[in-house]
Amino acid sequence: MLASSYKPQPTKISLHLIRIPLVVRNFARAMEGIKLSLLAVVFVAMMLLSPLVVVNGDSDNTGSVKPVVKIVKGKKLCSKGWECKTLSEYCCNQTISDYFQAYQFETLFSKRNSPVAHAAGFWDYHSFITAAADYQPHGFGTSGGKLTGMKEVAAFLGHVGSKTSCGYGVATGGPLAWGLCYNKELSPSQSYCDDSFKYDYPCTPSVSYHGRGALPIYWNYNYGKTGQALKVDLLNHPEYIENNATLAFQAAIWRWMTPDKKHQPSAHDVFVGNWKPTKNDTLAKRVPGFGTTMNVLYGEDVCGKGDDDEHMNNMISHYQYYLDQMGVGREEAGPHEVLGCGQQAAFNPSSASPASTSSTS
Repeated sequence: MLASSYKPQPTKISLHLIRIPLVVRNFARAMEGIKLSLLAVVFVAMMLLSPLVVVNGDSDNTGSVKPVVKIVKGKKLCSKGWECKTLSEYCCNQTISDYFQAYQFETLFSKRNSPVAHAAGFWDYHSFITAAADYQPHGFGTSGGKLTGMKEVAAFLGHVGSKTSCGYGVATGGPLAWGLCYNKELSPSQSYCDDSFKYDYPCTPSVSYHGRGALPIYWNYNYGKTGQALKVDLLNHPEYIENNATLAFQAAIWRWMTPDKKHQPSAHDVFVGNWKPTKNDTLAKRVPGFGTTMNVLYGEDVCGKGDDDEHMNNMISHYQYYLDQMGVGREEAGPHEVLGCGQQAAFNPSSASPASTSSTS
């Protein structure tokens, strides 16, 4: 009877239970406002720091470091961090580290640190990019757009890989994966001292001027000229090249960027399009492109021997392989008449000074 007549009465507790959700909702709204404010702060911070973010896009003016731009005599010049410190029109473009990074270097030279490699532990990406920084303000890897830069780096390293390879037909990873296996000639057949240069580049007693480096240097006069350019005493201490990978790359890039003689192009010039062939060049079948870089660097030791020359085709194969590995593709290398120099007459035939040619060993 008591149970049937019972009617629940509202209490203060039930009113409190109604109010609590309102408090929770107000608290949640406040927290949501705080979250939005924090997101806004983070967004502003990201916008302010965005120039420091590494960008790997295709635009020629993007990169890990924003260039400092100055107008000098109406010409736009830039500097760009440690890699392109000198004011230059080329530093307004992408620098090499924007499109060629350590993992790509490792891919190109994947077998250089194998136990059987003769220079294991010597060559590395840091040495290359440090050496390249001296020449990027002059256009090395920075001439034109990103594609031209990537092709030039592949072309230069194609020469390097071919000249320092210990790969062979059935080598693990293929013969093209073994570039930078050497940093010096292992069994020199002579000391490479030419006494006809004794007044300008006299040989140091008991010193051998055999091949050393990324683009191997031979002969006392070549060590002398390279040392003068780099302000290093290579004539008395040619061994510096085999003891310092950055110096070895610097010497090679200097050779790539420097004409052998006045009124002749450098390998860089003929590759990036700075060189305009004369009528005589056209008659000699010398055209801008990779093939003529071999003519500049090695002359008749490689060029003018027909299309089946082993040294020439090995360098072409390395260049094409590196283009593929860098994601450019070998189709960008151009037709055979641009790639090879088998039909070209040498810039400096053997009747000229011996300093005009270099060994292909």
